[in-house]
Amino acid sequence: MKPTTPPHLVIFGAGYVGGEVARQALARGLRVTALTRNPDKARALAGLGVHVIVDDLAADTWHARVSAGAEFVLNCVSSGGGGPEGYRHSYVEGMRSVLAWAGRAPVGTFVYTSSTSVYPQSGGVRVDEDASIDATREAGNAIVASEDLLLMWTGRRFVLRLAGIYGPGRHYLVDQLREGKDEVAGLGDYRLNLVHRDDIVSAIWAAFDAPAEVQGGIFNVADDGAAPKAEVVAFLAEKLGLPAPRFTGEPARGRRAITPDRVIANDRIKRVLGWRPRYPTYREGYAAILEA
Repeated sequence: MKPTTPPHLVIFGAGYVGGEVARQALARGLRVTALTRNPDKARALAGLGVHVIVDDLAADTWHARVSAGAEFVLNCVSSGGGGPEGYRHSYVEGMRSVLAWAGRAPVGTFVYTSSTSVYPQSGGVRVDEDASIDATREAGNAIVASEDLLLMWTGRRFVLRLAGIYGPGRHYLVDQLREGKDEVAGLGDYRLNLVHRDDIVSAIWAAFDAPAEVQGGIFNVADDGAAPKAEVVAFLAEKLGLPAPRFTGEPARGRRAITPDRVIANDRIKRVLGWRPRYPTYREGYAAILEA
């Protein structure tokens, strides 16, 4: 008998999230191709056994270098900065390029990691996937446009809107406290909506592994524990044996506005895809990080 070819996963933007998906995919026995613009990440992934291509996602120069067709496709590209043009280049033109490539041969399941930043709601309201979105901001406009491109595609596609990402090697609040900061940005009574990197990865697998009758949709990916920022910071300060800092009431560096106060609902992904966070609140997630 001819040996069976392992399923193929193609990852566009193999950074913090995509890199972990690549590692887990290899452990599952999948063939993995990753496209990144970062040579250092490319070398690290190649060392694991990933077929890596270094190129600009928005270009078409990589199309001939990635085998046409794949059982699984993940687009988790980031903007890379550059203001409105950078957002549009990475998100919108990048998605156009991927969909053009996907049109060459059948693609099984396409997952796109979007952001809950598309929601404008504040005032402590609960926000589900049917809430209105804001396409007027720099990033929001590009993210919404890239979502729309994928949702118009006729294949099986999932849009995962991610809450604030944290995890191993990515814990800005912990770093600020360890640096002795006596002030942190934002408002202490505004709720933080977070999700651990490992729970994002498990949500991606839940989409890839979804039953055939689930043909896609939009899903919020957030933990169960939206909590006031002051509560989260106090918890971390206690764990680190440090005083809790004050809040500036100003946006974080690089942001034009303070993140709205709301609760991102995760009911749909639990109900439809059977996803459950390993780290249901910031307490479990940050405890695991600090213990490590």
